[in-house]
Amino acid sequence: MPAKMLKDFLDQNKIKYVTITHSLSYTAQEIAASAHIKGKGLAKTVLVKISGKMSMTVLPASYRIDFDKLKEIIGTEDIRLANEQEFKDRFPGCEVGAMPPFGNLYNLDTYVAASLVEDEEIAFNSGTHTELIRMQYNDFERLVKPKILRFSSKYKT
Repeated sequence: MPAKMLKDFLDQNKIKYVTITHSLSYTAQEIAASAHIKGKGLAKTVLVKISGKMSMTVLPASYRIDFDKLKEIIGTEDIRLANEQEFKDRFPGCEVGAMPPFGNLYNLDTYVAASLVEDEEIAFNSGTHTELIRMQYNDFERLVKPKILRFSSKYKT
C-alpha cells in the first residue's frame, strides 16, 4: 500500500493513479525491469544537500545527476548527495530509499529533471520497495510544483 500520507494527498486532490506491485527491488533500474517499465519511464528520488539544506531531486531511473550542471544552475558549489543517516527519519511511513517524489509533503525543495516533463505519465516508488504509483505527469507537476531544470544525463553503457 502506498505511504498513507501520499495516498491521502492524491485521494484528497482527486488524482487518478494506479499502483503497480513488483518483486522486492532496491535500485531504480531493478525496479524498472521488475515492473516492465523502461528506465526513462521510472522516476527515482535522490536526496541532496544544497548549502546544508536537504532537497529532493527527481530524475529518470536511467539517468544520473550531473553535479557540475546542478551546481551551475543553482549557483553554489555546496551540493552533495545526502547520506542515509541524514534522511532516514524524514519520511514517516516510507521505507528508506523508497521515498515518493513529493518533496512538498516533506517540506523539501523539489527539482525535477527536464527529461521527465516529456512523458505523459510518471511512475515512482510509493513508499515501499515493492510498489509503484503511476499517474499523469501534469497532475504530478500541478501538485508538487517542482523546479524543472536540466541537471541530469543518461548513464553511459
